[in-house]
Amino acid sequence: MLAAWSAVRKVPTWAFPAVGAVLLLALPLFEPQYELTRYVQLTLILALVVSGLNISLGYAGQLAIGQAAMYAAGAYTAGLLSSAGHSDLLLQIAAGGLAALVVGIVTGIPGLRLGSWSLAMTSFFLVLLVPDIVDLFEEETGGHLGLATMLDPTLFGQRVTPDDMYYVIVVVAVIWFAVFRNVVASRHGIAFQVLKQSPVLASSVGMSVFRTKLTGYAIGAVPAGFGGALLANLDLFVTPEAFTLHMATGALAASILGGSVSVYGALFGSSIVQFNNDQSSSFAEYALVFFGAFLLIGGVLLRGGVAGVLRTGIRRLDHAAGRWPRSPETVAKAAGADRAAVGAGGTVDLSPIEGGALEVNGLSKAFGGNRALRDVSLRAEPGRVTALIGPNGSGKTTLLNLVCGFYRRGSGTITVTGSRIDGASPHRIARLGIARTFQTPLIPPGVSVAETVVSGRYTTDRAGFLSAVLRGPRFRAVRRRDLARAYDVLRLVGLEHLFDVEAATLPLGQRRMLEVARALVREPKVLLLDEAASGLDEAEVETLAAVIRRIRDAGCAVILVEHNFGLVLSLADRIVVLARGAVLAEGTPDEIEADVRVRDEYLGIVEHGEASTADAPTTSPKREPGAVPERTAR
Repeated sequence: MLAAWSAVRKVPTWAFPAVGAVLLLALPLFEPQYELTRYVQLTLILALVVSGLNISLGYAGQLAIGQAAMYAAGAYTAGLLSSAGHSDLLLQIAAGGLAALVVGIVTGIPGLRLGSWSLAMTSFFLVLLVPDIVDLFEEETGGHLGLATMLDPTLFGQRVTPDDMYYVIVVVAVIWFAVFRNVVASRHGIAFQVLKQSPVLASSVGMSVFRTKLTGYAIGAVPAGFGGALLANLDLFVTPEAFTLHMATGALAASILGGSVSVYGALFGSSIVQFNNDQSSSFAEYALVFFGAFLLIGGVLLRGGVAGVLRTGIRRLDHAAGRWPRSPETVAKAAGADRAAVGAGGTVDLSPIEGGALEVNGLSKAFGGNRALRDVSLRAEPGRVTALIGPNGSGKTTLLNLVCGFYRRGSGTITVTGSRIDGASPHRIARLGIARTFQTPLIPPGVSVAETVVSGRYTTDRAGFLSAVLRGPRFRAVRRRDLARAYDVLRLVGLEHLFDVEAATLPLGQRRMLEVARALVREPKVLLLDEAASGLDEAEVETLAAVIRRIRDAGCAVILVEHNFGLVLSLADRIVVLARGAVLAEGTPDEIEADVRVRDEYLGIVEHGEASTADAPTTSPKREPGAVPERTAR
């Protein structure tokens, strides 16, 4: 069985959907019953709507059910064009998609600007307003009686018969799902998943959160418009009853049941929902109950839906057949990395980094009556490690968040290479060369180690959506550079053998090293490491120390926030100590270690040498080049 599975896996992945498309196109040759062809047509139209929901909800994480309204926009646009004498089907499909896109943008901007649940509520009320809007323009739309003045569709001047309409629907669906697959398999799809994981993470790698959210929501509207235009021409009749909350709930159930983070999950879920819709007229009476059950099954019992179950099964078979993860040699070849030494034993050349000086002057920040920072100043030079230490609650992470633009300062200035950044948005600050890691690693689920690192290059070496859809030379060149660069930095941190592994399944220590790789892949001017050694074992701390030295020697300015005092002493060129939101001391490692105030406030050592805590160090370990003393401040 495993041998047969290995043979199957040698077949290109695109071949399976291609075979499915051929079977759908060949179905009329077997003279099936009308009910079957009708079921296939309605399933594919519903799948178009659900695929848009998968983009906005499953990949970009924007909860909204507005696809029903966009579906209606596409249908009525096609119907009105046909009633006006414009019967060309391609024109109607394109206009339907454009109308849905406009509705998506117009309704998405206020919903996304307000944040939180605003988009969900906006889209919910939008669906409820569809019948009222149709009635408002009753003379053109036919009101609640429906639009029944459509002409027979034409294509290139020839009348499209009902039999021909089947082929049109299949071809449109096949083309769209190929586009859908190419988008989500590109760096844009990874960007959507990064945004879904955390808007803070998205900003930290240079993504505009609002623009990325709106892009995902707007792109998800387009296939709903296509589906609406096809539905109008299938029956030559448009009624508002087809675009109710019932339909919106069914699309959501199909997305969750089939697998919202999946390209073909839309087909799985739509086939199940449409099958139930076709069973009996009594189903409509209890539809919401069934859709609720589908949501529970897909969201609880089948995590990731049907597509998630299939994905897990395929991965287990790959493990059993020894096909996953790939060997380092295969990874290097796939990444386009031409290296003489492959694997952990090879050395990695880190190219010079054009670092920049980060300067903070008189920075203050208060949260209500709590003054988190008070008149803090520091300077981090390129090619040097500046450590920022202090007790918990002293303001270290607050300072990093101010530098990254996640908080607004109360007073003071922040500059990088002489340019002020204290008023800039987080994504613009990231694009200016500030990269960081987080206390709790932010790793999107369902994304491989390589894709996690590649997400750090989203604003570097850009390739647009059109290039991703067409898989043109620009896309392929950028993809090769992305993978090659990701492979290099993964070798630097010792994770190249995990190239294909799902990143979220890694243990804490490896996820922290992966965050360092993601930050480094952009070759930042300033690298902010927020407790990167927390949770690492001794060997991993040694690896991290070696990596930080390589980054420093390459020319990057490194700010290290760390509680491991031994690691700080071995790495830092200069140390800044914070206590109660203010700078307590600043100097070289030797000066800080000898400072009485630091020993008392941070290390827990009183002047006469007796430790105030049981585990506080009383003597200074001998530091040798490359050594990381095992010593942690309280």
